[in-house]
Amino acid sequence: MTMQKRLPGIATAAQRREFLEIIDTRSPAEFAADHIPGAINCPALDDAERAEIGTLYKQVSAFAARRRGAALVARNIARHLLEHFQDRERDWRPLIYCWRGGKRSESFVSVFRQIGWDAHQLTGGYKAYRSEVLQQLQELPSRLQFCVLCGPTGSAKSRILQVLGHSGEQILDLEQLAAHRGSVLGGLGDRAQPGQKMFESRLAEVLSHFRPERRVFVEAESQHIGRLRLPEALVTAMHAACCVRIEAGRAARTRHLLAEYAAQMADPGALMARLALLTEIRGRKMIAHWQQLIASGAWEELVDSLLAEHYDPLYQRSQGKDFAHYASAATITADDLSPDAWAGIAGTICAIAAPGCDPPAKAA
Repeated sequence: MTMQKRLPGIATAAQRREFLEIIDTRSPAEFAADHIPGAINCPALDDAERAEIGTLYKQVSAFAARRRGAALVARNIARHLLEHFQDRERDWRPLIYCWRGGKRSESFVSVFRQIGWDAHQLTGGYKAYRSEVLQQLQELPSRLQFCVLCGPTGSAKSRILQVLGHSGEQILDLEQLAAHRGSVLGGLGDRAQPGQKMFESRLAEVLSHFRPERRVFVEAESQHIGRLRLPEALVTAMHAACCVRIEAGRAARTRHLLAEYAAQMADPGALMARLALLTEIRGRKMIAHWQQLIASGAWEELVDSLLAEHYDPLYQRSQGKDFAHYASAATITADDLSPDAWAGIAGTICAIAAPGCDPPAKAA
């Protein structure tokens, strides 16, 4: 990496990877909403203290707010020094930021530099970092060679994508980044979806590490994954990318989904509630039918019906319309979607999916 010129005590968002540690001095609520990947949170003011200082500023005076705030910040810096940084060596170089490169991070940097550490303040703070993320999300997708894995619901695309990643291929696992499988049943266990800004930070971080001369495998997704929205530039790049299509019969896909969604089936009440969200699309009669299948434990019949009546029609309407190279995509016929078959399917995909959008030959 080429080292950029850095002013004493000041660094830009683009230089953040040059530092041994990144410290976010904003409140826990600000940190939870979004932060630089890998940063640790050492608040100059916690949420309650920040609210208190804001009230003093509005109701009393700026001087009263600064006087009280300085005392709280000094106390918190001392606590963080004792609890988190007593083992840091003389050559430790942290990057420290707050909302816009103001007093909170400046206070930390001042104390740390007096100790002897080469601490730097992120100029522009989180706002500068956020601007860089938005710029990356706009520019990076068009520089990459995507290969989109298509196939109807239940084709094990997510699992095969993960196998590709384990084999050394570049993958963009949007469902893992979004903590959602992209359907009405799509929550990933106990993981809550991140906020939109946090999702975009994670996405930009992954995109920035891809080598543009190598293909990037990604699963076909709609513009939304759960409640999160994909950046427009990424959607455009995916829609224009070459495709590989996995074709599997409904019986094989049903077996795969029964294994994948075993946890959801262990909570029939929650599953019924999630399916009720489809009432406007599928009508009360169909929802009642599915809920009756759940109540009677007819899981295989339920999954087969969901595929036939809901997911497969959606797939047929969307894929050919959204993905420019879907019609010419290489087709891999897979009658077995068990874990033992994933590596073989992934190997076939690697063999037939060339970089760029030249349609590869069909494979069985």
